Amino acid sequence: MTHPTALAVDSAFPLQPTLAGPQLTLRPLHPADLESLYAVASDPLLWALHPETDRWQRAVFEQLFAVCLKLGGSLAVVENTTGQVIGSSSFYEWNPDKAEVVIGYTYLARSHWGGAANRELKRLMLQHAYGYAKRVWFHVGTNNLRSRRAMEKIGAQLSHAIVVPNAAGIPRDMVVYSMQPPQLP
Repeated sequence: MTHPTALAVDSAFPLQPTLAGPQLTLRPLHPADLESLYAVASDPLLWALHPETDRWQRAVFEQLFAVCLKLGGSLAVVENTTGQVIGSSSFYEWNPDKAEVVIGYTYLARSHWGGAANRELKRLMLQHAYGYAKRVWFHVGTNNLRSRRAMEKIGAQLSHAIVVPNAAGIPRDMVVYSMQPPQLP
């Protein structure tokens, strides 16, 4: 797999839709979201199991934010009742020939872990993806046991391991999960 920032976006798959559910709205990520997302990401515990444990640091987070803006498929996760941005996720590596897309770069405020928010976030993204894709892949840090359990909770199947460079070009060990329609959390 190639690094997501190197791929051209195929317009047949709208990578930055607005998706609304009962608790959350996912909308295109904008440069103006930097401060609200850094408020979420500045929590060191958010990244404790992540391959990039230092993403809570401003300079490191700004690199991630720049990559997400460049992807062209990143979404801000907004809590409907408060209007507060509580996280982000991204579609990338759309492959129109295989009808496959990757979901990753996902993080949520700790106040929304382990409950309905992650399920709703994934359900909204999967419903959208299944309108175009036959398979959805998820990239997860190999040692990120919390995210791996979350993948298994929504019915994703462990597929294989890969090494993906981070924003600074440093290789990171990842595992890849797969889902096919009609699997929805």
